[in-house]
Order: sequence, then C-alpha cells, then structure tokens
Amino acid sequence: MMHDFIMAEDSEIWDVICDGPFVPMKTIGEPVVTVPKTRKEYNDDDRKAIEKIFRAKKILVSGIGPDEYNRISSCQSAKEIWEALQTAHEGTTQVKQSKIDMLTIEYELFRMNDDESIQDMHTQGAVKGSS
Repeated sequence: MMHDFIMAEDSEIWDVICDGPFVPMKTIGEPVVTVPKTRKEYNDDDRKAIEKIFRAKKILVSGIGPDEYNRISSCQSAKEIWEALQTAHEGTTQVKQSKIDMLTIEYELFRMNDDESIQDMHTQGAVKGSS
C-alpha cells in the first residue's frame, strides 16, 4: 500500500504527512511573539524540513490518477492530501464505525437453523454477504 511505500522511502516523510505542515518560526518583540520566518531567514534545518514537505506531497501526488488528483487539488499540505485520500477510499471515522457496527450485528444474527445443513448455512451467509 501507499503507507508501506512511504515508510520504505523515508520514515521522516511519513512524519511530515502525519504531523502536518511545518512552518519555520522565530520569536520577536516585547512581549515575545512567535511569527513565521521569511524565506531569507531560513537556516539549513528549515530548508531540509521544507524539502521533506515537497517530497511528501510529490510522493502522494505521483501515486494517484486524475480522479484522485481532482479530489486533492485544493489541498495545501501532505497531511490534507493524505486525509482526503483516506476519506475518499475508506470513509470518515464515523462511516467506518457504522460499517463495523452493521457487520457486527449481521454476524451476531447469523445462526444455523435447525432444519439446514452446514452447507446450507454457508450458502445463506454467502448470499447475505453479497447483497
């Protein structure tokens, strides 16, 4: 899957995707406030972090087709891209939980009737599972 590919590529890239966008910051003024750095103020560590952000986005975008691209074209960060793809393919957490609940109920209601064989029961389960 995409996750395994990214992990093999670079675990730090996966951190960028999970943790969200990195913005190089600095502290200024009295009282002290934290504000974004300008590009000219970036140090080597900032540049490396920004490079990882671009690599993460490039990896995600290079692995998708035109339909997926339309879904993620407005996303700003690798994290947003990943979450949009997850939602599109797996559903939201609420949808996944509803599916789990529904399958649990179906499993709990699945019983062998007194007048059917094990083969009949499996056939019944296969027919219910395909609908």
